[in-house]
Amino acid sequence: MRIAVDPVSDANGNGGAATVIPMSSTFERLLGRLRDLVRGTTTSTRPRPPAGRKGGPTPGRRGASATVPGAATPYPGDATRLPDTTYAPRPDGRPDPGEIVWTWVPYEEDHSQGKDRPVLIVGHDGGWLVALALTSKDHDGDQQQERRSGREWVDIGSGPWDGRGRPSEVRVNRLVRVDPDGVRREGAVLPRDRYEAVVAAARAHHRR
Repeated sequence: MRIAVDPVSDANGNGGAATVIPMSSTFERLLGRLRDLVRGTTTSTRPRPPAGRKGGPTPGRRGASATVPGAATPYPGDATRLPDTTYAPRPDGRPDPGEIVWTWVPYEEDHSQGKDRPVLIVGHDGGWLVALALTSKDHDGDQQQERRSGREWVDIGSGPWDGRGRPSEVRVNRLVRVDPDGVRREGAVLPRDRYEAVVAAARAHHRR
């Protein structure tokens, strides 16, 4: 950019040539400073986001006071004996012995944590259901190791409770209490012969 200045006459009255002053660099420097001032004002007046809360959710409590997600009452701990295991599945929308349903199962070593998984209902204990947890993992190859770790499994084959049609196993030496209000959805009815085989294995273990 250039700015022309009007000519100025000399002492003899002769007109002088117009003076041209280069302004490109000066104007650009001024414009750049103006932009910096505007940006600085915008940055300084922009509200800061509120500081987030530190830490995660309050952890659940162990043992009998641990809260089961979806259940109306705290988890009282695993059952210590088998209830009446009479096979009695009914198509009434409520979980009954012989049915496989999905629910939240607390971990054995820490009842404040767990996972959603299928379980086989085997009876009632007061207002609670008693169930055996299922897994699609094959433990035939590590059966001895599982027993040393305190876990015993019985094969029940495949069924509609597993959407991928994988064979399942039932753990027979842990009696999980299930709140009926915590059942997510019904899975399927286990055929009676397979149910009786599972119950027999569980009863043999809990008689020891």
